[in-house]
Amino acid sequence: MDSDATEREQRNRLFNAVNTAIAYLLQAEVDQFESALWRSMGVLADAVDADRVRLWRNFRKDGKLYCTQIYEWSEGAVPSQGTPITIEVPYDENLPGWEEKLTKNECINSLVRTMIPKEVVRFSSQGILSILIVPVFLRNEFWGFVGFNDCHRERLFTSNEETILRSASLLITNALMRNEMTQQLTTTMEKAFAASRAKSQFLSNMSHEIRTPLNAIVGMTAIGKSARDIEKKDYAFEKIEIASTHLLGVINDVLDVSKIEANKFDLSNVEFNFEKLIKKVVSVILFRINEKRQTFKLHLDPNIPEILFGDDQRLAQVITNLLANATKFTPESGSVSLHVRLLNKEKTSCKLQVAVTDTGIGISPEQQAQLFMPFKQAENDTARKFGGTGLGLAISKRIVELMNGDIWIESTLGMGATFTFSVKLGCPADDERTLVDMERTERVRMLAVDDDPETLEFFKVVAQRMNLTCDTAVDCQEALKLLNCHERYDICFIDPIMDGIGFSRLVTATQTEKTALIIVSAHDWNSIEQAAKAADVDGFLQKPLFISDVAECINNHVGMQKNAERDAKQKRKESFQGRRILLAEDMEINREIVLTLLESTHIEIDCACDGAEAVRLFSATPDRYDMIFMDIQMPGMDGVEATRHIRAFGSAKAEIIPIVAMTANVFREEVELYLKAGMNDHIGKPFDYNELLAKLKLYLP
Repeated sequence: MDSDATEREQRNRLFNAVNTAIAYLLQAEVDQFESALWRSMGVLADAVDADRVRLWRNFRKDGKLYCTQIYEWSEGAVPSQGTPITIEVPYDENLPGWEEKLTKNECINSLVRTMIPKEVVRFSSQGILSILIVPVFLRNEFWGFVGFNDCHRERLFTSNEETILRSASLLITNALMRNEMTQQLTTTMEKAFAASRAKSQFLSNMSHEIRTPLNAIVGMTAIGKSARDIEKKDYAFEKIEIASTHLLGVINDVLDVSKIEANKFDLSNVEFNFEKLIKKVVSVILFRINEKRQTFKLHLDPNIPEILFGDDQRLAQVITNLLANATKFTPESGSVSLHVRLLNKEKTSCKLQVAVTDTGIGISPEQQAQLFMPFKQAENDTARKFGGTGLGLAISKRIVELMNGDIWIESTLGMGATFTFSVKLGCPADDERTLVDMERTERVRMLAVDDDPETLEFFKVVAQRMNLTCDTAVDCQEALKLLNCHERYDICFIDPIMDGIGFSRLVTATQTEKTALIIVSAHDWNSIEQAAKAADVDGFLQKPLFISDVAECINNHVGMQKNAERDAKQKRKESFQGRRILLAEDMEINREIVLTLLESTHIEIDCACDGAEAVRLFSATPDRYDMIFMDIQMPGMDGVEATRHIRAFGSAKAEIIPIVAMTANVFREEVELYLKAGMNDHIGKPFDYNELLAKLKLYLP
């Protein structure tokens, strides 16, 4: 066989090994990653006839460079390394000359007996005869290295082996970083849904960005494997390197955003409605709970102020993370509950305690001890399954601490868990409630029928807050007795599980005056809609119940609302007739959404399809516009650059016109960049009418 044929055969063998190794890593679930990594390293070792493969990661301590072995594949090596992992090996003392050579991206390919005496002693004691050390660089920094050992013969690894093992090492490191990032990303995504839909979309995009280069790696490996000429194989190999580099960039960008370092993490302080925050969190979690047919209970202390001051997104992030974990580790038909109570209230601050309880698998004392450690992940499958920690709980702990609170866990293995945390938030000096919106000469009477005592107590609280009369019944028989004792009820809330539909028919048939019938259920409305409508049911509320939803339902079905006066006043507040804004947005659908949402405000809107057009329109007639909505990511000139051009235009209007960023990037670091570029504010995507209107009211009084 000629040398070219031998080289092609060797490349084919190596490409096959790379393809198989990457396939193992791509197909592995997070909890199977270590075994997949072991198999992948073994495949590469077999391809180059190596007896041991070890993966080392660098770190610095006290200004010195160290390396720690994090994974090892070993088969047939004598003596066997076994399970111990070597940690904190200083380069200057134990590996003289390695740092200088490896940082130049040079491999160490040598016979052990020809190395310096210190290295000969070190490696001979491990039975190593030949060694190949391949440096790994991430973001142009020396990340670590992969070592390939031959314990059976003396030889130098070929140039083909050295070249392809460079990329194979990079791919293994890619997979390792991807696995770590996936664990962090999963935890972050669970919290991010409640923080904002924009952040959720961002993380979904990152998932797509990660898989795209991985697909390129697999595809080009297959092309290189089937190619007959060396040039085609080299082309495929180059594309694999390009995709690998891109993947590393994406992973590191996401990690830079996701990783919270204590000395760089600050909270915002905004006004928010606490009940609305909880509603958003619950709406995100409910679909998971319903999928597992779990029971969910919610209790909100009615004494909690309606308006609070603090970082609502970070608070939602903590609650969502705890609820997501509770749901995940609770079996089907189990229960999850969220209890929030007011610990104390001062003039302009209050302290809340939030507890998430589940009937799940519980957490052992050993696992509890490591639960809130940052970036700590248990190393075996059992620990990961039953309580291994990721980034989510570490972030939650930091958020709670920054809110002057504490977080802790009470749990027994196999008997569920309760995560509890406290936070201190600001609140108005006077807590004015706005639940009543009705005019009636007589007192409104309501009836609540439910077998859950907490639900009945909830309705009593609502009635008290709205100055209504409320009777309660634990079943339909008791409710019928109440109906016979009283002439009428204005509104009735009933759970359909207790034959609510049949009871509704009875109420309709026996009451001389119309009673508003409201079905209250944890189940989806679609499952009972037809029967409910046939029973003349007037409305539906889904559990868990919120005071504002019940109050709105009472106002809508019972109260004689001051609609005309209120609506006229509201319309005057929401009219911006005679004002004009400039909308810079490259996506036609987004322009259409803004135009449609703001149509009722009578504001005039000019549209620009990119930053350059926005600058041109403004520069032509600066006094024409009262405000600018500026998208950030646009082709050509983006929103940040366009803002800088407008601010530098030189006219008086250019200096003062409000410019509001429109973006899904709602992370604090990004927002700070927009403000430094000259923007006044930002609004998140997808667009919300109330948020758009709030910005108009703020900047166009």
